[in-house]
Amino acid sequence: MNKWIGCGRLTKDPAVKYNNDKAVARFNLAVNRRFSKDGEADFISCVAFGKQGEFVEKYARKGMKFDIIGRIQTGNYKDKDGKTVYTTDVVVEEIEFGESKGETKTEPKAEPKKEDEGFMNVPDDDDTLPFN
Repeated sequence: MNKWIGCGRLTKDPAVKYNNDKAVARFNLAVNRRFSKDGEADFISCVAFGKQGEFVEKYARKGMKFDIIGRIQTGNYKDKDGKTVYTTDVVVEEIEFGESKGETKTEPKAEPKKEDEGFMNVPDDDDTLPFN
């Protein structure tokens, strides 16, 4: 059996390319070591193809937490100097958000557009409001 399950945060925005109209998303996941007293983490190289790759492209950003199920895949290639480079990746089979949108600390809060608000603007320093 070849199954990997992990939960961690993206170390940077994913790199997404298309190969024959299929998304290929590559990213690194920082996964905390379970019993580390120093807050050590492992940096897991992941690749998502097709629908999972499109999901990653659309929603994944640096610092966001994701739960991933996949399989370990090894490979190798020759670099520009002719040296063999060995790789180990998790091929993503399932991916989910690891926290709710409200818990994410890395996303800046967007200001609503004036035309989309539909509400009257109330100043924060209004002493006449009963709940201040």
